Amino acid sequence: MRYGLPEEIKFCKKCVMPNTRPSSSNEYKHTVAREHDFIKFDGEGVCSACRFCEAKDQNINWEERERELLQLLDKYRSSDGSYDILVPGSGGKDSVFASHILKYKYGMHPLTVTWSSHLYTDIGWKNFQNWIHKGGFDNYLFTPNGKIHRLITKNAFINLLHPFQPFILGQKTFAVKMAARFNIPLIFYGENPGEYGANISINQKKFAPNSEGYRLDFVDKNLNPEEIFLGGKSVADYLKEGITLGDLGSYLPLDTDVINKKNIDVHYLGYYIKWVPQECYYYAVKHTGFEANPVRTEGTYSKYNSIDDKTDGYFYYTTYIKFGYGRATQDAAQEIRNHHITRDEGVALVRRFDGEFPKRYFQEFLEYLDLPEKEFTEIVDSFRDPHLWKQENGEWKLKHNVN
Repeated sequence: MRYGLPEEIKFCKKCVMPNTRPSSSNEYKHTVAREHDFIKFDGEGVCSACRFCEAKDQNINWEERERELLQLLDKYRSSDGSYDILVPGSGGKDSVFASHILKYKYGMHPLTVTWSSHLYTDIGWKNFQNWIHKGGFDNYLFTPNGKIHRLITKNAFINLLHPFQPFILGQKTFAVKMAARFNIPLIFYGENPGEYGANISINQKKFAPNSEGYRLDFVDKNLNPEEIFLGGKSVADYLKEGITLGDLGSYLPLDTDVINKKNIDVHYLGYYIKWVPQECYYYAVKHTGFEANPVRTEGTYSKYNSIDDKTDGYFYYTTYIKFGYGRATQDAAQEIRNHHITRDEGVALVRRFDGEFPKRYFQEFLEYLDLPEKEFTEIVDSFRDPHLWKQENGEWKLKHNVN
């Protein structure tokens, strides 16, 4: 089986998530034959993400957590007008909520930083602008070398069926690099990864940079070009092709010594404030004029999640191909855990929308990758694991479906 998939495919009895969902991965080590850690199920057939959210509902004194937040913020609060906190984001609902509440409720002076989308949607660009101008934030928008970004994205699609890998790498490294550059000791992300099944305790409040890929055990003072992969190719391979470390530097992690010297702390606001994605959406609408898609997002039933990049749909679609679950599964699982829909409703939504091919920006995506449609299809089909897929009357069908 490819990707280290579980031998027995199961679906959570509380939500709709299968045990094929990766819980964590190291993007820099992704090669063609890579393995993943997967979301854990307990003896009752319930996934770790559901158990995390149950604990969030039942076992936490949120007033006490807010007092912890105030103590942390007071420790770092600037008195000279300098930035005292850094919030990475795209201007989506989550980064709007995190940055806005930290500034306007808790009196911090955040710098917001953004790693550019591959191809901005009209609504994504509008929401980004509204975040800065209506919300009132300083922001650094970084757009990587377009030629190199396209190349790594194409390699990631061909070698990994993971066209979002370059974006994820850049997004992870950019925040800590900017914090170091501006001597900002505190980075705040939004929701805790435990909400989605990462192996993180509900009581873990501080997150070391290496826990999210900012630094790596095998990357310290000396870069080893043979051990870092971008798009499924080693850095050494790119150097042999005449691409320089300067061209690739935006994707590479900051030196461990720099992070330690700067004493950069990484926290998740979801530890201190009860995180409900739908409430973040309403908050963003109210305070920055955030707008949902005017039409349903392909592959799911929602209109306000991950809508800023025209390549988003292909990230979720390739996840569906490799792991047997798609965008509707992720949205429905999250809304079941937050008590917005029932499991029966989630099952119906998954059966209707999961795996829908994202047609809207397909030609632009092919042009971005410089791939003909036939080659796109051949690459996609080559990543279908027979453990998950079968052909019936010339059509691909999943062997395992939520019920």
